[in-house]
Amino acid sequence: MSQRDEVAGRVRSYERRLFLQRAGVLAGMTAAGAGTWILNPRGAWAAAPIKVGIATDLTGPISWGGIPNSQVARMVIDEMNAAGGLLGRPLQMILKDTATNEQLAVTRVRELVQKDRVDVVLGGITSSMRNAIKDTIVHRGRTLYIYPQLYEGLECTKYLYCTGPTPAQQCDTFIPWLIRNGGKKFYLPSADYVWPHVLNKYARKVIESHGGEVVGEEYFPVDHNDYSATVNKIMSSGVNVVFNTTIPPGVAALFKQLYEAGFSKKGGRLACVYYDENALNITPAHEIEGLASCLDYFKAVNDPFGNQVQDKYTRLYGTKNPLTAGSAATGMWRGLNLWAEAVKGAKSVRRDAVSEALDHARLADGLGGPCEVVPGTMHVRMNMYTAVARKGTYEIVEKSKGLVDPRECL
Repeated sequence: MSQRDEVAGRVRSYERRLFLQRAGVLAGMTAAGAGTWILNPRGAWAAAPIKVGIATDLTGPISWGGIPNSQVARMVIDEMNAAGGLLGRPLQMILKDTATNEQLAVTRVRELVQKDRVDVVLGGITSSMRNAIKDTIVHRGRTLYIYPQLYEGLECTKYLYCTGPTPAQQCDTFIPWLIRNGGKKFYLPSADYVWPHVLNKYARKVIESHGGEVVGEEYFPVDHNDYSATVNKIMSSGVNVVFNTTIPPGVAALFKQLYEAGFSKKGGRLACVYYDENALNITPAHEIEGLASCLDYFKAVNDPFGNQVQDKYTRLYGTKNPLTAGSAATGMWRGLNLWAEAVKGAKSVRRDAVSEALDHARLADGLGGPCEVVPGTMHVRMNMYTAVARKGTYEIVEKSKGLVDPRECL
């Protein structure tokens, strides 16, 4: 690296740190090198800390999901320490900014497992990020990894637990609802990476098994912004439902161009399974009026436990980066608490012992209701909710009848 490149890198690092400090994201945390911050437990403890690694996108295009992930982790770890820690030991959170950059992320998680020697790693938003970092954590680093985001399924790596919804949980009841409340002709505009490709394969099977038809399926770079040809195909072919898996920043342009073409006004239904309250801020409310989503939690669920968690989060961090499901924040909350139950059950932080206990861990209450790990699958049963966007907020239109099985790794 030249001296010029080194100076430029230091400037970029300083600018990222300044941005995060101004945003209040790192308040109360100690800087510990480039892209690294430490949250030390308060007070005096006799025992050495249990180290929790959080690797998420604090900067870059996916930071809208990574920032609330980090804040949920801080909140939960502070709560655990206030309650006496785990096994009589405090928890220390070591936070790495993966910066929506998979190459950089591999370096940062290597630091977590080799240098910091954390006892568990949680994080990753996109599936491409999970795939980039999992080997470094699980195989090379011999460390437990919890992935909190909804995803395309098929992840059956030992010691890697997925705490967000799977295709079966999101599609099996949602797509029939879309057919009843939209129509049978579907179009699948998509970002060109692993999650949309695999999710669409599953969605297509559900659509066709319920008498629907996939009129078109296209893939674009995540920053694509000219969808005129696609919108023309949608409008000219009589599509009823746009089942979207494009992501920011490109998704804003797609929804805007569909709105301007009159898709919703002519009776079309927008659908997007990652769209939560955080994502509602990506586009003006009128452009996505009537958009339907299916997730493990919405604020509109309005249950006492979830409201209590939301109130505390808002008091701590405000409303700019909300705690929501499609941004993986509910999966982060669920993952940390299930892991803590497993540590208590195992009476250890050793990977094999915790994994054995995590295999049957459960929470009696949580965001969206109770949940439990399905033994032998490394995935979680949970409630699922279908909601529709109305004037910038969500209205729940359907709730699952009990916990929904992930149907993965059987």
